[in-house]
Amino acid sequence: MHITYDKLWKLMIDKKINKTQLCEKAGITTNAMAKLGKNETVQVEILEKICNVLDCNVDDIIEIKSGEEE
Repeated sequence: MHITYDKLWKLMIDKKINKTQLCEKAGITTNAMAKLGKNETVQVEILEKICNVLDCNVDDIIEIKSGEEE
């Protein structure tokens, strides 16, 4: 199983916000954004900040896939 943030990237496009803007508005580091870009785990607090800015729920930005779904 692994995490993917594909939903986040699509939502950002829909809301016309780029990574730099999201970092600034959510108060998250570029290091955290880099982890998201690599589909690595991040702290729940970071996901919460992103959800607050994008006005969404965690399941709107994150997906957990099994190895068979690749």
